[in-house]
Amino acid sequence: MRAFPPRLPEQPIFYPVTTEEYAIKIARDWNVPASGSGFVTRFAVSRNYLDQYSVQDAGGKAHQEYWIPAEDMDAFNDAIVGPIEVVQRFP
Repeated sequence: MRAFPPRLPEQPIFYPVTTEEYAIKIARDWNVPASGSGFVTRFAVSRNYLDQYSVQDAGGKAHQEYWIPAEDMDAFNDAIVGPIEVVQRFP
């Protein structure tokens, strides 16, 4: 993959997290019970682009993420450097 899809109307924010550990927790512990599967992706984003957003603390230092408004997804996707890799799957 090279880009994330547009957000759904009920998803006004895209929440890329800062650590693989936090991504695993979300995929395994939240997404699997809610939807039956979860995926962890790894990707790089231009620092120049990300610098316009602050890292948000979503419940402790181990739970940090960016809050990207849905209307900024095209620019976010344009700032991705290289491919988006699926690094873990939880059935």
